[in-house]
Amino acid sequence: MLTVEFFDDPATFLSVAHDYLASDPVMVNVVSVYADRDATAGVAPAPYHWYAVVRDGTGDGGRVVGAAMRTAPFAPYPPYLAPMPVEGAVLLARLLHERGEHPGGGNGPLPASRAFAEESARLWGGTVEVAMEQRMWELGTLRAPVGVAGAPRVATRDDERLCTEWYTDFPHAARAQAGNASGAHEMRPPTREEMLARIDGGRILLWEVDGTPVNLTGLAFPVLGVGRIAPVYTPVEHRGHGYASSCVAEASRRLRRLGRVCLATDVDNPVSNGVYAALGYVAVAEMANHTVR
Repeated sequence: MLTVEFFDDPATFLSVAHDYLASDPVMVNVVSVYADRDATAGVAPAPYHWYAVVRDGTGDGGRVVGAAMRTAPFAPYPPYLAPMPVEGAVLLARLLHERGEHPGGGNGPLPASRAFAEESARLWGGTVEVAMEQRMWELGTLRAPVGVAGAPRVATRDDERLCTEWYTDFPHAARAQAGNASGAHEMRPPTREEMLARIDGGRILLWEVDGTPVNLTGLAFPVLGVGRIAPVYTPVEHRGHGYASSCVAEASRRLRRLGRVCLATDVDNPVSNGVYAALGYVAVAEMANHTVR
């Protein structure tokens, strides 16, 4: 029998879920990184804030076979599901319905996220829309481009305004490049405090040509041995010169020194998928963002 246990405290969640998270650290990286930051530095307030584990039995003796969180700071505040049995995703949807908590959507690896969204829509009398199909990639043998103008540097506080502008434009630009500018969840722009935390933590790499930044690549440093690249943004006027490939390659090289490296792409974006495959990333799983209306 599957059961679900909710947590308000990310540190407790990480302790309880540790063995499960460590068993497949690439596919749970989004949950692991967010919970780790939440536990150590805190996060911006959101309307919902919980973590959960799915167990294959009752009580503390039940083995953890899945995890989820609802911490998104952007509407409709969709839960994120890490891999879990479909039955666990359905059970989670039913428990949220019992709590009177409309999920708004459901993101994460398939098939769990889709099963959760479909059961939520059935319970609430709504419909499911696929906001974005995604793909998880892991770095294999890095193949960095050569002969690209410019060089990388870590962003500083002097770059705060530029970084905020590019982070804010990233989801719109990415979906426009994929041919679906209206399909993504509406992301909340980062606050000044959030951006400065990224900069002070060395988590933003800029590619610069003749003193002008032409690409931004974000890094999530390893949790459970896995780091992640996100986001990757190049202004329209600087695209097509290899800047994104070069900056991602450098960010990947830096993270590879610390462990494994992963990233996620929009399946509909042939540019980004082609770039990462050329750099040596290998597709490992399909994911999706769903909206429940």
